[in-house]
Amino acid sequence: MLCLVAVACSSNRGPSSSGRAFTDEIGRKINVPENPQRIISLAPSVTETLFALGLGDRVVGVTSYCDYPPEAARKEKVGDTLRPSIEKIVALKPDLVVASTSSQLEQFVRDLDKVGIPIYVSNPHNLAGVLVSIEMIGAITGVDDRAEELTDKMRARINAVESGLVGIKEQPRVFFILGIEPLITIGGTSFINELISRAGGDSISGEVHAEYPQYSLESAVAARPEVIFLQTGDPKLPERLNQTPAARNNRVFQLDDNLLMRPGPRIVDGFEQMAARIHPEAFPVKTE
Repeated sequence: MLCLVAVACSSNRGPSSSGRAFTDEIGRKINVPENPQRIISLAPSVTETLFALGLGDRVVGVTSYCDYPPEAARKEKVGDTLRPSIEKIVALKPDLVVASTSSQLEQFVRDLDKVGIPIYVSNPHNLAGVLVSIEMIGAITGVDDRAEELTDKMRARINAVESGLVGIKEQPRVFFILGIEPLITIGGTSFINELISRAGGDSISGEVHAEYPQYSLESAVAARPEVIFLQTGDPKLPERLNQTPAARNNRVFQLDDNLLMRPGPRIVDGFEQMAARIHPEAFPVKTE
C-alpha cells in the first residue's frame, strides 16, 4: 500500500525562503511553506494523525472515509481515497496535501505537482514506519514537539506489550480474516502480519507472498489456528472453521479493523488488543 505522507525529510532550506525543502519516501523533493495553515488529508490514517497532533483547525478538506475523530467527518469532502477531486482540492487553496492510498494516485500526484500544490508521499510498512511518519507530519507542519510527545507515548505502550511477552515462548497459530466470501486473509508482506508476530503470534498465512491473498478453507482448517480474528461486524465464522482449535476453545475474536488497517496513532490500540487476545495469560483482563 503506497501511502502519501513523508517519511524522510531534510531541514535544509528549499529554493524559496518562505518554506522548507523535504524529500519524501519515494524520493520526490518538495518545498513546504513554514507552518502550513490549510491542509488537506487524503487518508483516514493521516486525518487521525493531524487531529492527534492538535492540527484539526488547520484541516480544510478530507476524504469521505475520514470518520475519526467525529469532528473530522464535518470537514469539507474532496472525494474518496482513490478518486479525490483535483477541482475541489484546488478550490480549497491548500498549502499542503497529505494522503495515503494505492499507486493509482501516481497520476494524481503528478497533476498536483503541475498546479504547484505540495503533496507529501510516504509508505509506512510497520509499526516503526508509523512512528516515523507521525514524526515527519509533525516536522512538515511545524509541531515537532507534539509529534515527539505523541510518538514517545506510543513507543512506551508498544514496549510495555513486548515487555509483557518476555519469557513466553509459545506462539499460537493465528488466522486473521479480512473477508468471508471469498475468504481473504493477510500475507507475509502485510502490515498486520508484523503486528501478529510482535504480539506473540504466528500467522498461518505468513508464508504467502501477497499482501491480502484469497485463502482456501481447506488450508485454513488444515493449519489448525488457535486464535482467529474477524473484523467487527463480520458474519459468523464459516461452518468448516468451527472444527479449528480456535473455535472449539472460544478463541474467535472480533477486532475493529480501523485500529489495525489505518497506520496512524490508534494502531497501538489495535496492537494492545491483539496481544491481549493472543496471550491472555500475559495481559489479564482488569476488573474494577
